[in-house]
Amino acid sequence: MYGEIVHSSLVSLYNTYTQGTRERFLVLFSFHLLILSLDHSRQDFIYEGILPISGLSLQAISLEPDTPQTPHMFEISSPMMDSKVFICASAAELQKWIQHIEDRKYKSMEQPMSPSHCALSYLIPCDEHWKREELKNYLLQAPISQWEGSPIQHMGQPGCISMVHVINTQRPGLQERLMVLFPQDVLLLSVDNKRLNLKYEGRLPRHSIKALERSALPGRLEFELTGELMEPLLISCTCQEDYWNWIFQLQQVRQHSRTPLKQYKAVKNNSCDGY
Repeated sequence: MYGEIVHSSLVSLYNTYTQGTRERFLVLFSFHLLILSLDHSRQDFIYEGILPISGLSLQAISLEPDTPQTPHMFEISSPMMDSKVFICASAAELQKWIQHIEDRKYKSMEQPMSPSHCALSYLIPCDEHWKREELKNYLLQAPISQWEGSPIQHMGQPGCISMVHVINTQRPGLQERLMVLFPQDVLLLSVDNKRLNLKYEGRLPRHSIKALERSALPGRLEFELTGELMEPLLISCTCQEDYWNWIFQLQQVRQHSRTPLKQYKAVKNNSCDGY
């Protein structure tokens, strides 16, 4: 799916707080950087994440000149993740990584990713169990345009996920949304027509919203989301399984969450993009 390998090597992931290191194996594809850890006992790789090159920022890190055994380090970061610092085995290896990543980043901006390089188009509609599980992993590493707030990895592990249609009093017609349930929030994303790109549309804190059943009839699988800081949203699901999953999760006792409301942005720009 990700094409040919451009470059790969063993590096060390540097923890800036503890100053400790852990082995990692980096694999650079045309549009993605794959991070693997090593299980020496099983002689196997362990998946740690895959990052889109187009959204990465990269820089070499220089320590004090008189530092003994100055390591050859570079840092990668993006709006969707915490920065990571890697140590290469040599100055030559460091230059290879910088050159290859910068080169692939430039080319990825010139040449948009085709469906063969982007798993999103294969996972939506997420109408099968394996698609849902893969999509959850994809969201934690994918670029999401106009993202706001802390990195998505800090929101916890995704739960329910499905494509829905949303009706609200601010906009005519239906808006298709990818709705994702996190431990403390409901995340709303939109997907472009080619199913290649995601856009942030807002998030709703679970403890401040209510789900009201409207209709569980085939063809009208609807429930209403209400809250003090938002206009009511009518959510239409595509199948009964999605409908009952959302109703069950959103009607759970809300006092489990005691995080103050002020810590949340209930909606994007206080409107959840019009919601």
